[in-house]
Amino acid sequence: MLNKTLILENTAIKQLALKNKTVVAPMTRVSTKGDGIPTQQMEKYYQRYAKGGFGLIITEGTYTDRSFSQSYPNQPGITNDEQQKGWENITHSTHAAGGKIIMQLMHAGALSQHLSNTRGPSSIQPTRLMLEGYSKKQGHYPLPQAMNLSEIDEVINGFCNAAMRAEKAGFDGIEIHAANGYLLDQFLTDYTNEREDKYGGSLENRCRLTVEIITSIKKVVSKNFIIGVRISQGKVNDFNYTWPNGLNDGEIIFTALKNAGVDYIHMASEGKGFNHGCLTRNGESLPKLAKELTGLTIIANGGLDNPNEANRIIQDKHADLVALGTGALANFDWPTRLKNNITITPFNPNMFAEGVTIEEQFKWEESTNAE
Repeated sequence: MLNKTLILENTAIKQLALKNKTVVAPMTRVSTKGDGIPTQQMEKYYQRYAKGGFGLIITEGTYTDRSFSQSYPNQPGITNDEQQKGWENITHSTHAAGGKIIMQLMHAGALSQHLSNTRGPSSIQPTRLMLEGYSKKQGHYPLPQAMNLSEIDEVINGFCNAAMRAEKAGFDGIEIHAANGYLLDQFLTDYTNEREDKYGGSLENRCRLTVEIITSIKKVVSKNFIIGVRISQGKVNDFNYTWPNGLNDGEIIFTALKNAGVDYIHMASEGKGFNHGCLTRNGESLPKLAKELTGLTIIANGGLDNPNEANRIIQDKHADLVALGTGALANFDWPTRLKNNITITPFNPNMFAEGVTIEEQFKWEESTNAE
């Protein structure tokens, strides 16, 4: 029999106590003024998830350096004092509302819709077209230049500096974005990484950059600062990609992350839900494998806004926590609704008819509520 209250039970990631097992998934909102500085509107956006009862909030992907990491024109960054101060306002408001918040650190690599001169593990044209709604620039992604070793060192330093700033800004931890087709996933993926040095070839080598970022960050942040990693099969420009060797690839990747010292693994499903993105071609559960192999906290993601499905994921030991994307957009108080037996509102794509920014979301909400 399904336990329908599992997701509302308290838990913890290492020493970080969480009031329940619900997580706001990282979602790109491109809502700064172009300077990368978080706004008051962003503060309101994140704070209301804390007020709505979510156990943990993970921010949108935040760029880590001024060279090649920025993905979108109005994406927030964590590269200078002004950006750090803007995030301090958000962590303060979120904590004041009883929430816990982790910053996702992100490098675009070849999937930048902001830069014309991009970098990737290899000089390979990204598949498909740029995402609509996230930038004025559209069409094919530019052909990236293959990163040299000094540029790879710059990537590692960028993540370390960003992590230190995130801790100073009051975050409870950081999540390294190694998913969804961005730079670290480009290194992990066979068809975007044709390097012949220590960062290419075997899957162990293709994991190396992510591992080096983890171990480097651990040297510069405090012991209790949470370090997580988001991983995925699918990508924003390739929803249907699966790891070629299924569970065998999962074993190599998850073991490498565990040995590097992460506190949690966040298994993301890009675009088509848990049963598409979190399972191998043979229908085997990758997050369950991650849990069995590592013993770490595992977060699952992908169309889990249905409470029965979310509770099933936890009860069947696929994961310890469940991250909601569109479900959270439609219900900033999803945990409170579930606790009080209030109907969960389905996500309406019309929310983004005029754009994907927080401003457009709030305008849509106001107009919908007024009807």
